[in-house]
Amino acid sequence: MSEALRRRALLGAGAALALAPAARAQIWPDRPVRLIVPVSPGGSIDPLARLIARHLQEALGQPVVVENHPGAGGNIAFEMVARARPDGHTLLVGWDSLAINPALFPKVGYDPLRDFAPVIQTVRTAQLLVVRPGLPAAGLAEFLDLTRRQPITLGSPGNGSIGHLAAELLKAHAGAEWTHVPYKGGGPALADLMAGHIDAVFLTLPAATEHVRAGRIRAIAVSATARAPALPAVPTVAESGLAGFEVTSWQGLLAPAGTEATILRRLNAETARILALPEVVSQLAGQGFEPVSGPPEALATRLAEDVPRWPGIVKLAGARVD
Repeated sequence: MSEALRRRALLGAGAALALAPAARAQIWPDRPVRLIVPVSPGGSIDPLARLIARHLQEALGQPVVVENHPGAGGNIAFEMVARARPDGHTLLVGWDSLAINPALFPKVGYDPLRDFAPVIQTVRTAQLLVVRPGLPAAGLAEFLDLTRRQPITLGSPGNGSIGHLAAELLKAHAGAEWTHVPYKGGGPALADLMAGHIDAVFLTLPAATEHVRAGRIRAIAVSATARAPALPAVPTVAESGLAGFEVTSWQGLLAPAGTEATILRRLNAETARILALPEVVSQLAGQGFEPVSGPPEALATRLAEDVPRWPGIVKLAGARVD
C-alpha cells in the first residue's frame, strides 16, 4: 500500500471512531432497557419506577424491564449500575440513600458523584411516621412518651435509608428509644406493620397514604416543614413540638458514568414529558409525590449538595451500619 493510501485509510478509521458515539446514540435503544430498583416491590420507589417504565417503553420502542435488587441499604443496586456498561441499557432508580450511604457504611463500592451520570430528578416527598392501629398513641408527643416507658419496635425500608436516618434524627432530638428493624424496602416493612409485627415505621409519604386513608395504619407526623396536601390532617414533626425538624426525600434516574450525552438528553426529555402527563400528575399528587423534572444538571447539583451534607447529620443522629 502506498503512503498516500495508508494515510487515507488511517484518516477514514479515525473518522469512523469519532462518529461511533453519535452512531450508537442514534440507534439506541436496540434491546430492552433495565430499570434497576434498589428495594423490594411495594413501598414508594417500586410503583413509581413501574409507572415511568410503562410510559417510557412506549416512547423508546423497546421493553423497559423493572428489576428489584434490594439489600445493603440500596448498595447492591447502586454497585450493579455503577459497574454496568454505559450504553444506556441499564438505568438506576436512585434515591437519597445513594448520597447517604457513603457516610453511613464503613465502605461502599461506588462513588455517588463519580460513577453515575444523572438523568433527571423525578419527584420529592416527605417522610411519614406511621404506627399500627392498636398502639396507644394519638400523636407524636404520646408516641415519644410511650417509647420511654415500654419497648417499641420501629421499622424502616432498610439500613441507610432516609426512613432509617429520619428515625435516628427524631430519636436524637427527642431523647426517645426504640429497637430499629430494617427491611429490604418499604413494602415488607409496611406489611409487617399492618400485621402488627412491629409498632411503627418511617416511610415516604406515598408508600403509606392509601393505607392511612383506609384506616389500616395511623399517621403520627410528617417530616416536611408544611403539612402534606395528600394527608392534610396529619401535623408536621415541627408542629408537634420539635421545631426545625425537616427530612425530605427525592427520587431520580441515573445511568452509569460515561453514558452518551445524547442518550441522557433523550431520557431526560422523555421522562419529563411523562411526569407532565395529566394522569401522571394526578396520580402522583394523590399519593403525596411532587413531580420535579429539570435538566440532568439539576440532579447533579442535588447530589453534589447532599453528599457532603449527610456525614454531619449521620454523626448527630449517631447512626451507623456495620
